[in-house]
Amino acid sequence: MRPLLLLSVSLTAVAGAAHAQQAPAAAGPTIVDPIVVTGRAEGYRALNVVTATKTDTPLLDVPQSVAVVTAEQVEDQGLDSLGDVLRYVPGVTVGQGEGNRDQITLRGQNTTADFFVDGVRDDVQYYRPLYNLDRIEVLRGPYALIFGRGGGGGIVNRVQKAPGADAAFGQARIFVDGYGGRGAWIDVNRPLGDRVAFRLNAMVEESESFRDFVDGSRWAINPYLAAEIAPGWDLGLSYEHVDDDRVPDRGAPSYLGRPLEGYDQLFFGVPGVNRTTLDADVAKLRLDGRIAPGLSLNATLVYADYDKLYANVYPNGPATSPTGTVPLAAYVDATDRTNALLQSNLIWEVLGGPIEHRVMIGVEYGDQDTDNARLNGTLSNPTFSLSAPAYPTVTFGTAARDTVSRVTTTSAYAQDQIGLGRFFDVILGLRWDRFEIQGTDFLPTPDRAFGRTDDMVSPRLGLVWKPAEAASLYASYSRSFLPRSGEQFASLTPTTQNLEPEEFENLEVGAKWDARPGLSLTAALFELRRTNATTPDPANPAVTINVGETRTRGLELGVAGSVTDRWTVAGGYTWQEAALDGNDAVELAHAPEHSLSLWNRYEVTATLGLGLGVVHQSDQWAAIRTAPTTTRLPGFTRVDAAVFWALTPSVDVQINVENLLDEGYWSDAHNNNNLTPGAPRNARLTLSARF
Repeated sequence: MRPLLLLSVSLTAVAGAAHAQQAPAAAGPTIVDPIVVTGRAEGYRALNVVTATKTDTPLLDVPQSVAVVTAEQVEDQGLDSLGDVLRYVPGVTVGQGEGNRDQITLRGQNTTADFFVDGVRDDVQYYRPLYNLDRIEVLRGPYALIFGRGGGGGIVNRVQKAPGADAAFGQARIFVDGYGGRGAWIDVNRPLGDRVAFRLNAMVEESESFRDFVDGSRWAINPYLAAEIAPGWDLGLSYEHVDDDRVPDRGAPSYLGRPLEGYDQLFFGVPGVNRTTLDADVAKLRLDGRIAPGLSLNATLVYADYDKLYANVYPNGPATSPTGTVPLAAYVDATDRTNALLQSNLIWEVLGGPIEHRVMIGVEYGDQDTDNARLNGTLSNPTFSLSAPAYPTVTFGTAARDTVSRVTTTSAYAQDQIGLGRFFDVILGLRWDRFEIQGTDFLPTPDRAFGRTDDMVSPRLGLVWKPAEAASLYASYSRSFLPRSGEQFASLTPTTQNLEPEEFENLEVGAKWDARPGLSLTAALFELRRTNATTPDPANPAVTINVGETRTRGLELGVAGSVTDRWTVAGGYTWQEAALDGNDAVELAHAPEHSLSLWNRYEVTATLGLGLGVVHQSDQWAAIRTAPTTTRLPGFTRVDAAVFWALTPSVDVQINVENLLDEGYWSDAHNNNNLTPGAPRNARLTLSARF
């Protein structure tokens, strides 16, 4: 609590000083040219993307479905979690993540590990903060050429705020919400010379919930120094520390294949036992340089250390009746991981002739050491009464997992973006990956050593036709793979270590159109096939079962930008069918057939703005539908709203209301009996100052 009070007091003082000085400043985040370039945007609309091709490429020329949520949109919506942001990206289904991590489903593929920062893997299970982000990119489809293993349905890339040497600025924000949550963020950029700059982002939050006994706290700090060390050569050094301590909440159970109603506030864990903590330290070194005209090099080195613990008691089966009992289970899980990741790309551009080339040749190396242990819990009473709730005592003492592993990855890849005159572009690429895991399972007697090495080749082909300067049509083919050790390297059994990796193949056609200056429209049709597919067993989620080949096909529509000088929008619509190939009755989990979102901001006057958003999802299965008892989450429509008021040129106040109509709904799930009720109406008041 003390760090929050100190930072809140300091930010209040900053806001007061800004009000007194009446310093002129535009509403929204201050925009500078960063020394380390990672993409550009205008308002809610991204202009280009580096991550999709590892080169600075206009979005119109990228043969892939990409959604970008900018820092300005995040600020306008008053969001403070990655899950909240992704709910406004159609086609992304936010999962419960057992109350301790980000977990999403993209194009029918569930993942806890397909997260990146500035194109570098960030695969530990935790809740990622937003305080230091310039934008969030959702790249749909499996593109191992760019990201390596995983990413079967796509990836989420967070783009970090970088220092800029052309202006000094700062922004501070404090907020409170209707549940008692509060927090503060600060962002300060200072030039230290003509080509040296320092940027500091920091945050502290205390969260509260409408759910009994559910709360949390976290703080983070990210200093970032960047400099031009020689003409044409830039170096950036970033360090981030994240400390997170919260109550993991795994929601409510089901009854007769539907969520159990009437217990939205009741906590099915044990107060004082359910707890998750994270201590993360991430250091990044980035070098960008021009070797010669048309020839450049970039390299990124990341070293990260994560210490993660979570203990949880949770519903382990359906309720016997609406007023009966619910079975409970418990475990505690500890993970220590260190990541050492190196990525380097050489880019050669031949521009200006009838045939242009942008050739990228790259290498990656990764070394990830993981120490994981799990203890199952014994409850004094494993049956929880709905009519007379009483929390049991818990003892953790039965070993369920105790492993150490080392994963090394070596990759080499090449890509050529070929411009065939004014109207056609071709992207050709090929990547080779060697994924090697060696480890020891300490539970058997004697200890069991395990290991496997996979060599995989992943191609990429994209064709782009530009019939007009502001429009493009494209077709693409891409592939990715997932080793049998799983996303978190914890599931390599004597059986699975002899199996080939899962593979993902994606066919996609689409169109992109800048309908007017500042407004972009996109559309994509896709079919994604997953072979050698596995999924958690609905009857026993700790066990993985083989399901054969799955297929997801769908349509994605997107819009972002300014409809008029006063009206800005971001959103889209997705239709998808995700099922076992050849058996549509076996439907995949967390894949609603229809999802839609739209956020609007309208400037009523120069000092008053209004925001209105809607999120809709149709029904979805909480687990893969293999039996009539599979739980079905009902669809929902949620309306959000906001009011923005510029008190002075440098001080703003805004009120965001989530679930304006107080709709009762179920927001997400982990499995058939871990179902999260949506929050009732909640307001958030934010005061921000620029200096």
